[in-house]
Amino acid sequence: MLKFVVPVLILFAVAGGSFGANAEECHDTGADVTMMTVGEANGILQGLGEVKSVKPSPVAGLYELSIVNKGRQATVYLDYARKHLIPGPIFSLATKKPIAPAPVDISPPLTKVDIATVPTENSIIIGNPEGTRKLFVFTDPDCPFCAKLHVELWKLTTLAPQLTIYVKMFPLKMHPAAYDKARVILGAGTPELLNKAFAGEPLPAPGPKDSAKPVDDTIKYGESIGISSTPTLILPDGRIMAGFKKAEEIKDLMSTVSDKGAKP
Repeated sequence: MLKFVVPVLILFAVAGGSFGANAEECHDTGADVTMMTVGEANGILQGLGEVKSVKPSPVAGLYELSIVNKGRQATVYLDYARKHLIPGPIFSLATKKPIAPAPVDISPPLTKVDIATVPTENSIIIGNPEGTRKLFVFTDPDCPFCAKLHVELWKLTTLAPQLTIYVKMFPLKMHPAAYDKARVILGAGTPELLNKAFAGEPLPAPGPKDSAKPVDDTIKYGESIGISSTPTLILPDGRIMAGFKKAEEIKDLMSTVSDKGAKP
């Protein structure tokens, strides 16, 4: 007789409590996949975790989804009608084994980096360009929470006059127009087009000077340190914090720890 493990959704509930996320941030939903996109899957499973991948299941009529919640990664199944969610594992009678991996604990993302290693190039600079402290902001020009934060960043420049704010373009795949906007913003090299983007004003189409490489390099770096949502801040002491924060809150966070020699 097969030994069935506790359903993965129950494991999620025990391990992580509430499924909902309250942080004001945009999460990337990934690129298109066969039959259903990761973005569509995240919309259907909203509140149950973050879908990382979607593919046809070995069982006819089902999608196989890899989902993460509260540090647990597991496989679940969704019928093609998109009405029924089936927790894993599903066993093959032929092999007497699960057809997908069992739930696993995954490593938490980095919470701190060496601030000296964060690239300053390919950034829009706000505040004091010769400042003695650095704040990095990974942003998406179509992210509503980034637009809110952008207003606060300008307030922060008056609260922290010795701060250089490096705004890094990190367009999410869930916002298809954001990538070209990021190219144009970096191509201009000043905050003007970034301000217009967050104000909802149209931007010109990318031209020959608006290279994709600066955007690609920032995305690659951000992903290498575990950034997957916008806005995400890297404070002067190297702490990584995701989500919208007010100017006064950011100033308070920066004053809690010295950034001298900040390393993970």
